[in-house]
Amino acid sequence: MSWGTELWDQFENLDKHTQWGIDFLERYAKFVKERLEIEQNYAKQLRNLVKKYCPKRSKDEEPRFTSCLSFYSILNELNDYAGQREVVAEEMAHKVYGELMRYGQDLKAERKHEGRKAQQYLDHCWKQMDNSKRKFERECKEAEKSQVTYERLDNDINATKSEVEKAKAQFYLRTHMADESKNEYAAQLQNFNAEQWKHFNNSIPNIFKNLQDMDERRTVKLGETYRSFAEAERRVVPIISKCLEGMVSAAKAVDERRDSAIVVESFKSGFEPPGDFPFEDFSQNLSRTGLDGSISNTPKGDRDRDGVPGPRSDPKHPMSRTKNKLWLFGKKPKAPSLEDFSHLPPEQRRKRLQQRIDELNKELQKEMDQRDALNKMKDVYEKNPQMGDPNSLQPKISETICNMEKLRSEIHKNEVKKRDFDDEFDDDDPLPVIGHCKALYSFDGQNEGTLVMKEDEVLYIIEEDKGDGWTRARKQSGEEGYVPTSYVEITMEKNSKGAVTYI
Repeated sequence: MSWGTELWDQFENLDKHTQWGIDFLERYAKFVKERLEIEQNYAKQLRNLVKKYCPKRSKDEEPRFTSCLSFYSILNELNDYAGQREVVAEEMAHKVYGELMRYGQDLKAERKHEGRKAQQYLDHCWKQMDNSKRKFERECKEAEKSQVTYERLDNDINATKSEVEKAKAQFYLRTHMADESKNEYAAQLQNFNAEQWKHFNNSIPNIFKNLQDMDERRTVKLGETYRSFAEAERRVVPIISKCLEGMVSAAKAVDERRDSAIVVESFKSGFEPPGDFPFEDFSQNLSRTGLDGSISNTPKGDRDRDGVPGPRSDPKHPMSRTKNKLWLFGKKPKAPSLEDFSHLPPEQRRKRLQQRIDELNKELQKEMDQRDALNKMKDVYEKNPQMGDPNSLQPKISETICNMEKLRSEIHKNEVKKRDFDDEFDDDDPLPVIGHCKALYSFDGQNEGTLVMKEDEVLYIIEEDKGDGWTRARKQSGEEGYVPTSYVEITMEKNSKGAVTYI
């Protein structure tokens, strides 16, 4: 069907329809804009969520538990998923919203057609024809009046000859003017009929055909953008599916046995379980100890005055610090010693020493790589002086060599410490009892290698404090471990070191 033939008299309705079509296109463009803004906000919120729950520690401090690693894998996949939502928003912005806005402007420019001008020109021709018709009508009426006047005077015997001649001349004039108006009206009518035929048979069909083509192209464009709207998300579906598959794979990677093994590896003290403990009779020693073995009978609350720390003067005791301070076996110190890790139990001390050695070896390798790179650059400068001065690299090379020597020395020190430490714990035989101690305070012994004790509990001493604040003790049940030296009152046997020692 053609608008030009079927709707030749519906210009106003077609004008409203084409304007409605442009308004609808712009409304759909607004919908797409709000839709892509939702995608942008969704992607932004997902990225913020991932950032919030991502670990803020360095990679060396990352937990190795499969449950943690799988969760971080899920966070990475979710971050990629957020990126795909951003891709959807970008596709909608450029290929749908931007295209619709440009096309809408083109339609508005194209809609400024000649249809209204053609209609206005036809209306103008009709007005000219109508004016000429009205003028012809008026002139005819005036000619009829002048004819009546002339005939009346011509039949009146009392009328003078001059009056009759004057009426006759007026009648001829009006008749002439009526003839001219008639000719003008006929010409205007012929012109209007010709313009009207041209308007409805040539102009209007062409103009309405253009309007019809424009409206159909608008409809096609909407269909294309509808598909583009769906394709913007459809394209990322395979990638999103991979992200979801990655999350499922991460979930399958959770291994409870491996995590349990990591717990064992992280907290294992390295000590062998105690065997049967032989009975020892200390009755004779107790009477001797009561006479000359104890250094003081001072109450525990007054031991500060005798140089032995009490619960409030002992810096390691939980009661000796304010709530903002850290105490032994509380939160991890902010700056632990990297020298020998003496604040840690033996097995963890061994691990930290090995970790420190590995870190130093990595730093040494970096310095060696930098030295090799500088030497190569120096060789290039020596062969091509125009590229640079080889002497300018010597200070940096010397600095790198100095750093290498320092790192080698540090590695050697830590290896010696670890070797001595390993040798010390290579003996599998149970250590002999060299004394006993009484617990001044309770100790929870949460860290590996430590021993739980209650206040006033008596323990056997099997290894003295070596300056690191820890004493190795054994319970009557055979359980061994380290206790804080400042938490116990120690009595050493005379025959163990040659004399009784008090700490």
